[in-house]
Amino acid sequence: MSTQTRPDTAAVRANPARDTWNVLTRELKPVLRDPFTLIFSLVQPLIFLGLFAPLLIGSSGQPVGETLQWFVPGVLVMIVLFGTGATGSNLQYEMMTGSHERTLVAPLSRSSLLVGRALKEIAPIVVQALIIVLIAWPFGFTIHVPGLILGLALLAVFGVGLGSLSYTLALKTKDREWLFWGVQQTLIFPLLILSGMLLPLDEAPPWMSAVATVNPVNWVVQAERALLAGDLGAITVLWGWIAALVLAVLGLWAGVRAIRKSS
Repeated sequence: MSTQTRPDTAAVRANPARDTWNVLTRELKPVLRDPFTLIFSLVQPLIFLGLFAPLLIGSSGQPVGETLQWFVPGVLVMIVLFGTGATGSNLQYEMMTGSHERTLVAPLSRSSLLVGRALKEIAPIVVQALIIVLIAWPFGFTIHVPGLILGLALLAVFGVGLGSLSYTLALKTKDREWLFWGVQQTLIFPLLILSGMLLPLDEAPPWMSAVATVNPVNWVVQAERALLAGDLGAITVLWGWIAALVLAVLGLWAGVRAIRKSS
């Protein structure tokens, strides 16, 4: 009687790069099928740009273009902060409906399930950031192409790290949505306020300035402002890249570790 050999499951799982690509393309398909979700998620940043920026222009007394040059980079970081910071809720929904468990039995490396999801966040970040820049451009915002490209790359790295942490939080909280959103909201708003994203921290109390110096979002915001102004050699750019890379490494490490434990 003849026997048929079955594929070696361990061998199938031994290609993390291929598995990551498969997960990435799977996660991008809903975005490509319904690109209007990217526009809808821009509502909050557009409200800040349309309503908060005029107040900032009026209070600062500076020209519109100069104020936008300071404010728009903060809005771009805000897109990442609010967008990727909440992506873990999608994974949490999959865990609650059982679809996540089905992916766990697929012949995929556990790390690819996290890394592929995290890399998927790059596409929405780049598209949404470009839309905001193009909207601000007719009102006096100056586009420095090399700085914009590097700024988008910095946002992508920052988004991968923040998205990975959001997925980690979802894996830890499981079906407790209230806990996920409670932790997420508790962390997001202090990070936003203590980053100088909306208002300068020059006149902040000493304790607030001290906390802001260890806030990675603050360094990313400062780096974005320097890059989008065309100042590619500013020291804040270096610190911004260090903060984003450290966050990406820690986020991916924590996320991969959490998804391996959940399987």
